[in-house]
Amino acid sequence: MNRKLVTTADGSHSIFIAELDENYHSVHGAIQESQHVFIDAGWKAVCKARSKHKNTSPINIFEMGLGTGLNAFMTYLAWLPLTTVEVEPLIIPVHYTAIEAYPVTLEMMQQLNYVEQLSNYSASNYANIFTQIHTSLWNKKIPLSPNFDFTKLQANLATVDLPDNYYHLIYFDAFAPSAQAHLWTEAIFAKLYAAMQTGGLLTTYCAKGVVKRTLKKVGFEIEALPGPPGKREMTRAWKR
Repeated sequence: MNRKLVTTADGSHSIFIAELDENYHSVHGAIQESQHVFIDAGWKAVCKARSKHKNTSPINIFEMGLGTGLNAFMTYLAWLPLTTVEVEPLIIPVHYTAIEAYPVTLEMMQQLNYVEQLSNYSASNYANIFTQIHTSLWNKKIPLSPNFDFTKLQANLATVDLPDNYYHLIYFDAFAPSAQAHLWTEAIFAKLYAAMQTGGLLTTYCAKGVVKRTLKKVGFEIEALPGPPGKREMTRAWKR
């Protein structure tokens, strides 16, 4: 596919795919969107619930759509005790799995400016982590740090085997239903529901009525939240 580097409104990069007429992130701000939808509404929500009970058991995360690696990188930064905001610092092991059928090239990865843009998180100290996310071997678990391992799967979500009752948090960051309708189906969400532990949550930028109805149909409890800049709503779904 024809990929072009673009700069979003908050100064951070994204990628535009002409064939799909889609950007990897919101044009209103790639980093702002990731922070709002996946870190604030996802990661922090899980950590806050655990901190009440001093629960330091591992958090298992699944990301649909590794893309530029931004969500994985920001999750790693948020996990670091000194940069975890509004959550009592706890050393919680993380098992992070991301799936991507069409990986970004290393040449394009090297042009992305997330390390520079995330100066508030001292990201420059962890530039090697962002590089490892992209250069690590596929289908192989690697340690990004003690207590934080990372696995990326080059596969299609419809055919990949996922463990049952395993994930506490799912980042659903596929392209919009208009571009990738096959990833927003009842079968896909039922598969993810089965792969989640009770009490787990799925978070996505999408707030389309048909998507929320499909999530509800397979068993999720739906929560509409304010969206990131440029978007009125987003969706969070719980497996109660």
